[in-house]
Amino acid sequence: MNIAVIFGGISTERNVSISGGKSVIEALKSLGHNVLACDPAYGVDFPKFSNDLISDMSEYNDIDELKKFSPRNYIDAINSEYFDNIDVIFIVLHGKYGEDGLIQSLLELRGIPYTGSNVKSSSLAYDKSGSKSCFVSANVLTAPWSIIHKNDINNENIAKNIKKQFGKQIVIKPNDQGSTIGLSIILDGDIDSIEKGLQVAAKYSPDILIEEYIPGREITVGIVDGDALPVIEIITEDGFYDYRHKYTKGKTNYICPAVISDDISEFTQTMALAAYHSLGCSGFARVDFRLNEEGQPFCLEVNTIPGFTSQSLVPMAAREVGIEFPELCMKLINAAIRDFNDRKI
Repeated sequence: MNIAVIFGGISTERNVSISGGKSVIEALKSLGHNVLACDPAYGVDFPKFSNDLISDMSEYNDIDELKKFSPRNYIDAINSEYFDNIDVIFIVLHGKYGEDGLIQSLLELRGIPYTGSNVKSSSLAYDKSGSKSCFVSANVLTAPWSIIHKNDINNENIAKNIKKQFGKQIVIKPNDQGSTIGLSIILDGDIDSIEKGLQVAAKYSPDILIEEYIPGREITVGIVDGDALPVIEIITEDGFYDYRHKYTKGKTNYICPAVISDDISEFTQTMALAAYHSLGCSGFARVDFRLNEEGQPFCLEVNTIPGFTSQSLVPMAAREVGIEFPELCMKLINAAIRDFNDRKI
């Protein structure tokens, strides 16, 4: 099979995407497939760069540095002759232009099957506030929230109003960003910290999500082709599960399956599937939760293109049920081809 792996890109999660793309390329080559490696950041010149890409996931990419790449390069890359004989595309692009439905729309127009959710579902899941509204409609618990536009954050009363509405324990994050980039957690209601959190989030999105902080345990559920995988608990060495803890070796422990009761585990998997289906997702995803002291899971978000190195969380949970990484890649590819054919009917 001729398979293209699209990775890298021009979002702040570029380094994470490169690492995942390289893992998928190696897995597919090990199965004997012809693999085209495509980093759309380079437009039609992507073959010159793909083989030499190096990823350091310990730091996310600087916005100003990424401005040297043009979004137009995505159009040029996908429209190039390199895709003329491609059977299916494996997307490992995170963040803007990857998880937000834009790359999916180009591939729809090109008429090539691709892994993961379609244009509409990707766009909806990437909008944290919009997706939370869908969770509520599907009776999936999520923390109370509101949206503030970055033009309003300089109002002198904004931080006080946030504290009045949400209390002392608050999460502030960009409404459309991944890997906890731009996220702040305030546990003491400090007004200066709230104001600083708003300023940080505003660097990454025009819309800022304000959310009540849910004390408890961090858990996540991977979903592959409509099946929920074992629950994973995420335990950080210190502090919160931010970008540094996610991508710095030794900073976080992952317990798979999570040490929770069967009832809580099964209920969380059910809620993960409900959240996934409320957005119309397909292929695969990872659904993140906070588990409070009463054992109630609160859905944080659905990641339609979660981290996908062989050591990432969805592959980790898949291994727990006997699915090794190359087989997992092929399950997603087969699902992509099936879903593409269904859409053509």
